[in-house]
Amino acid sequence: MLFTDDGLVPNHPRWPLIIYRAAVEFEGRLDPAAVMEDLFEANGWGDTWRDGIYDYVHYHSRIHEALGVVRGTARVRFGGSKGPIFKLKAGDVAILQTGTGHQRLSADDPFLVVGAYPATGKYDECTGVEERSRALKTIPKVPRPRKDPVYGSSGPLRSLWSNDK
Repeated sequence: MLFTDDGLVPNHPRWPLIIYRAAVEFEGRLDPAAVMEDLFEANGWGDTWRDGIYDYVHYHSRIHEALGVVRGTARVRFGGSKGPIFKLKAGDVAILQTGTGHQRLSADDPFLVVGAYPATGKYDECTGVEERSRALKTIPKVPRPRKDPVYGSSGPLRSLWSNDK
């Protein structure tokens, strides 16, 4: 799904948000968060964390982000304050290109996400107009990740986030 600039959240000018439904199955006694962390890290996405999704609109202008739901469900808005709402549940993975606004609208308890970032880029958090002019310059310059965080080198991210698009 592609989003347009909404005046506050730039979104990405060429690449779509990717959501993999039921991408990861959690079986047995394994810790679901550890399973998601291992998957992301095996595909070159690190700096993992465990938490929820912020309840305010924000985006990252210098790095892409993977969000893997490991427990519960949530309603999440992507693309800015007027963007579409998606219900995410355990096993789903959302891959946000730089500039993608995101916000948790509601979640059940317990809701837990594992987040990760590709090797290239630098974490930042943008929420207002003061970051906008810099973000508009940096977002298109962030390179495409070397691997898809779920499917590795053969994953669809590489073609969906082509430099030709």
